[in-house]
Amino acid sequence: MAKFTVNPARFDPYKNFKFRVSFGTGYIAGVSKVSALKRTTEMVEHREGGDPSSSHKSPGRTKYEAITMERGVTHDPEFELWANKVWHFGNAQAVAEQRTQEVSLKDFRRNLTIDVFNEAGQKVISYQVFRAWVSEFTAQADLDANANAILIQSIKIEHEGWQRDPSVTEPTEPLFDGAVV
Repeated sequence: MAKFTVNPARFDPYKNFKFRVSFGTGYIAGVSKVSALKRTTEMVEHREGGDPSSSHKSPGRTKYEAITMERGVTHDPEFELWANKVWHFGNAQAVAEQRTQEVSLKDFRRNLTIDVFNEAGQKVISYQVFRAWVSEFTAQADLDANANAILIQSIKIEHEGWQRDPSVTEPTEPLFDGAVV
């Protein structure tokens, strides 16, 4: 098991606003929100036949909740291209004519990396998400002529687990000397 080092100069917890997401093809532009990484292990309760007054608890099946990512709508089609690998409406007619398929079975799953950075821009934590695929794609949020907001698209990602990358260790924080360039 990897040993995590502790920076004795760091007293504050890391902030949640500096992060980047990679789908294995480089960082994805404009991701503004990533939901929490959460896993839940079911509890299995059992008792012994000779002890009717108490029960024992042990861990059961572990489930990983889906991850939702949001970003502002741009000309970058990365969310849509990945979502189309699960099912592509435009291919439905071609499938009927036996020319192509609706699902890309070869590469609809991807491994993801979520990197977290400190205020100085140093990578401090990295998570790897395994065998992920898009289960829900929102091409754009509601349109509202009376609103003053960014147009957001989102994907809901199902996956088979995640783990923290132990090779990313806590960096020594830089000292800002106040020099003017």
